[in-house]
Amino acid sequence: MTAGSRRIVLVGASGVFGRRLAAMIARWPDIVLVLAARDLSRLEAVAADLAATRPAARIELARLDRLDPRGLPALAPWAVIDAAGPFQGQDHAFPRAVLAARAHYVDLADARDFVAGFPAALDDAARAAGRWAITGASSTPALSHAALDVLTAGWTRIDRVEAAISPGARAPRGLSVVRAILAWAGAPVRVFAQGRWTTRPGWSGPRRTAFPGLGRRWSSLAETPDLDLLPSRFHVRRDAVFRAGLELPVLHLGLWALSGLRRMRLVSTLEPLAVLLSGAAGLVAPLGSDRGGMVVEAEGLDADGVHRLARWGLWAEAGAGPHTPAAPAAAVLRALLDGRLGQPRAAPCVGLVDLDAVLRPLRDLPIRTGLERQRPDAPGLFPRLLGEAWPVLPEGVRHAHAGVAPVTLTGQARGRGAPGLPALVRRLQGMPPAGLHATRVTIAPTDGGERWTRRFGDRTFGSVIRPTRGDPWTFEETVAPLTFRFTAAPYPGGFSWIFDGWRAGPLPLPRAWAPRVRARTFARDGVYRFRVLVAHPWLGVIFGYAGRLDARLSPPGDARAS
Repeated sequence: MTAGSRRIVLVGASGVFGRRLAAMIARWPDIVLVLAARDLSRLEAVAADLAATRPAARIELARLDRLDPRGLPALAPWAVIDAAGPFQGQDHAFPRAVLAARAHYVDLADARDFVAGFPAALDDAARAAGRWAITGASSTPALSHAALDVLTAGWTRIDRVEAAISPGARAPRGLSVVRAILAWAGAPVRVFAQGRWTTRPGWSGPRRTAFPGLGRRWSSLAETPDLDLLPSRFHVRRDAVFRAGLELPVLHLGLWALSGLRRMRLVSTLEPLAVLLSGAAGLVAPLGSDRGGMVVEAEGLDADGVHRLARWGLWAEAGAGPHTPAAPAAAVLRALLDGRLGQPRAAPCVGLVDLDAVLRPLRDLPIRTGLERQRPDAPGLFPRLLGEAWPVLPEGVRHAHAGVAPVTLTGQARGRGAPGLPALVRRLQGMPPAGLHATRVTIAPTDGGERWTRRFGDRTFGSVIRPTRGDPWTFEETVAPLTFRFTAAPYPGGFSWIFDGWRAGPLPLPRAWAPRVRARTFARDGVYRFRVLVAHPWLGVIFGYAGRLDARLSPPGDARAS
């Protein structure tokens, strides 16, 4: 072993999160990584994968059962990471054994009871040993708190915080994770809501939640350490909620219905169904995707006393989602190795490492994040939706879309589209045929939204744009009988409309049937421009138009702006 190298024992290294955590820390040259589990044959497969991708890594294997840690001192650990789980219902004997071996302890626990009792059970032992004991170094509470630290920096009051997580249906499902969910599904869960502590059933309150980059998915109340830590650490005045969801509605709503057995006290626990339900989820997994994500929202007052909404999202592609829960553990272990954590104690992993540090182990993966802020009481739909991005947009774009007075834009636009049924749609809706047309667009503010009237030559196409009810981050455009939902995202010199869903009247329609929509409004060389393309996989280009316009305020009472 090279001088200065420290031995890191990773318990549960062959599990879903352990394998990914091993890959993150095996790249560090200043450690020896000891892969530990009860089954050496599975560890050998992990070690072989690491040897292929990290040939310089120093890897050892050890058989170790966290329920019988007598062999731990012989491994001479400098730190021990517990990625085995489940932590629901477990005592603190294993972290106490780690401290007795004079090693630092880190775990990925998301069990509320385990994390809540951790400091009182272990702080004296941690301080006496001069070693850190850190729990919850995972998506909850470590990542959610790191995101909220950024979202609420400088705020003087926090009224509401909410976090939600949704893995892809094709993500690997460890049996311990399934058991952990079933341990509290339908059971009474203590939650801070409407300014007071109350009790609600676990996995209750199913609703559609907007996940940036993923669209809307079902989510329900989840029992995690954040239900205790969010209200206490951020001094939340009204609501502090953590939700979880399954991508496929049949699984999410099926579990909600099944949890009714426990709500009605017909069964005491759903845990005996873990193997059966895990198998059923595997059967329907091909109907879903390998895309998962997380969203964290906050509402309150900033340093100037201005009402603010802020949202941070993470979305993972190509099966990269299961790396996310492992990243906080890698970040806090790196901080330990670098001596950046200060005086040792026992604590949950909140406020120990910042968001940049937590995300650093994920930087080479197909995982993206985004942060949005807005003033919900700001006038104008698009200034409100675009928030901090709005003031830096070109003057022509801000003039056209301020949403506080009628605006008329005149110029030219070129239309395009496929023949046949798409041509009939264009004719019925008043959209432009192929070719160049004199164009006038009027945008008139309505109650909270805008009415758009587009005239291409002798054709007129109208729509109503308004905020989405119950979702301050999206807006809807209605072209009867269809309504399309979008988010507004900054684009060079302007902003894009990102398609998020659609419905016929009140009936949601499958995204797989939806047209592909691209819409951008921007300024280039001082000229306001727009591009719109709507195509469908079955029909081809339904319509498209692009052009350049001059904008002016419509005089009061101008009929063209109504």
